[in-house]
Amino acid sequence: MVTIKEIAAECGVSVATVSNVLNGKSNVGVETRKRVLDVVRRTGYQPDYVARGLRKKKTNMIGIVAEDICLFTTPAIMEGIMKYCEQKNYRTVIQNLRLYARWGEFWYENDNAYRSVLNPVIQEMTSIKVDGLLYVAGQARVVRYFNEGVAIPTVVAHAYTHTAYTPAVVMDDERAACEMTRYLISMGHRKIGILAGKADNIHTGSRLRGHQKALFEENILYNPGWVRYGDWERKSGYRFVGELLDCGVTAIFCMNDRMAGGVYDYCREHGIQVGQDISVTGFDNQEISQYCSPGLTTMDLPLSEIGTEAAAILLERLESEEENIPDSVKECRIPCRLIERESVKRVEM
Repeated sequence: MVTIKEIAAECGVSVATVSNVLNGKSNVGVETRKRVLDVVRRTGYQPDYVARGLRKKKTNMIGIVAEDICLFTTPAIMEGIMKYCEQKNYRTVIQNLRLYARWGEFWYENDNAYRSVLNPVIQEMTSIKVDGLLYVAGQARVVRYFNEGVAIPTVVAHAYTHTAYTPAVVMDDERAACEMTRYLISMGHRKIGILAGKADNIHTGSRLRGHQKALFEENILYNPGWVRYGDWERKSGYRFVGELLDCGVTAIFCMNDRMAGGVYDYCREHGIQVGQDISVTGFDNQEISQYCSPGLTTMDLPLSEIGTEAAAILLERLESEEENIPDSVKECRIPCRLIERESVKRVEM
């Protein structure tokens, strides 16, 4: 591997001069700078970031640990992180735990299995002296791993933490569901069925609270008999449509687009026209939503924004001399955005 000393010798300049060129300092002549950069490009020289970090006690490297990069929410969050870090001249190192690929959802309650995968990754990140960690969760849950005992400053994206020591950046599920329900009410709907996710899921609980809040603000009674709990998959959306229609609902608020797809399947098979005979909304703005016929009204998730904000909080923490984390960043909620398409019909109030 080419060293900075070899670059300096070939150019006939000092090591300090080469270092100044590589660090973008302006105290080097134009010709000298060009000569150094030409040699750097030709030799493929790469700085030894670990060695430099040991000298400076800062590597300008951020570790990104993803629970599983195959989940649909993860790539956009990571893109937000990496774009922000790139803008701030931080390099990123990525580790994919593959938790869902390994064990599906069965790893949630298996702390030993979880730690058997995560601990070596944290040790590796520590060994290469990353300045901080960004942990990207697969879905909203409470991550209990990161506390005062973890030496690397960490921010968790797309999940909650049990300690103020580790800030968390999440989407504002409750606010988004409240907005969706207000939208349905504004379109004249009072009998709104809910196709929820799993009953013990944080997303489900937050979105149900948002729905209830909107109903309360409009003086509409909440009817628990109009709620069905699915498992986020298309088949569970299909399974409960008939029951909700029998209840007389005029709209069905699905807590994700996949279950909404199941509603469309049922309606197509039974001669029911979505957007005319029944109004349907989803959540997530996945690709399926724009290809449904009619197009599915849904909520766009602020995934890239979650990544950007998580990175901003971490880098601000690294560059701040204050050790205490401000209350305003201990838990940051990012709003979603309503995407209105053709699946909701206005009805007479």
